[in-house]
Amino acid sequence: MNGLKGMHHVTAITSSAEENYKFFTYVLGMRLVKKTVNQDDIQTYHLFFADDKGSPGTDMTFFDFPGIPKGSHGTNEIYRTAFRVPSDQALDYWLKRFERLNIQHEGIQEQFGKQVLSFTDFDDQNYQLISDENNQGVPSGTPWQDGPIPNEYAITGLGPITVRIKDFKHFNQVMEKVLLFKNIDHEGSYHLFEVGEGGNGAQVIVEENDDLPMAQQGYGTVHHAAFRIDDLETLHQWDEHYRRFGFQTSGYVDRFFFKSLYTRVAPQILFELATDGPGFMGDEPYETLGEKLSLPPFLENKRKEIVGMVRHIDTVRSSKELKKEYE
Repeated sequence: MNGLKGMHHVTAITSSAEENYKFFTYVLGMRLVKKTVNQDDIQTYHLFFADDKGSPGTDMTFFDFPGIPKGSHGTNEIYRTAFRVPSDQALDYWLKRFERLNIQHEGIQEQFGKQVLSFTDFDDQNYQLISDENNQGVPSGTPWQDGPIPNEYAITGLGPITVRIKDFKHFNQVMEKVLLFKNIDHEGSYHLFEVGEGGNGAQVIVEENDDLPMAQQGYGTVHHAAFRIDDLETLHQWDEHYRRFGFQTSGYVDRFFFKSLYTRVAPQILFELATDGPGFMGDEPYETLGEKLSLPPFLENKRKEIVGMVRHIDTVRSSKELKKEYE
């Protein structure tokens, strides 16, 4: 059975698809590569932000469930999502940018030998930039060429997620024996796990925390995290693997842009396995990715109904010139 190859995507919940689009496009300079709907709740937008080409391992996605309350952070949650930037110097750029744009942040710090910069958005969603300086392992993606961030500083992909967990002893067993990660380092209550080729794109940080109350899911929190697998055959092998350990799974789910398998690996911790392909350019050309409402074939016959339910969001960027912002 082929192992996990690293991060595929992270999916979170936002209070506003419009504000979310503005933040990721104009503040973080990530490219909207797909504007679609939640396939299980078609009145809900599903926005995919990624690198220039929508490469697996680079995308952060969002639902905007109507009427959902604000979530609360605590233990037993995927607490923070990291994004990779090319260098320590890039973090200096981002620190100045966050100061200028009044983005809440914690300053540049060091974690597991890497320079990091933690920050939050308008929903109190937790993020972190991590420097790829001297990083080895899973390659990162390509900066959004027409985005506002200079390429030498731009976000290129996903870094480690941080999971807060109450019962670390059990979760450590799940990570090592079921998901086949290696526990390679620790700093206080934080443990660093790695899989596949390793490096920033194939790591998970687990914080042992039995002091905080249980997190409550809502906007401003992560819904699930996904890891890369090769293909559908590998997905079926992992389905059998999970079941041998007594885990319930979703079974094979066709998300059109990739094939998926979902498993709740701990209380409130939902992990997905997702294939690298077919990707995001099957129904839209590179030049206009994310500019129209994209629907998988099995929802196309409901397009009129869906368009009537979701709010129009102007995501056309191919006719606009975004100037590189050097501060």
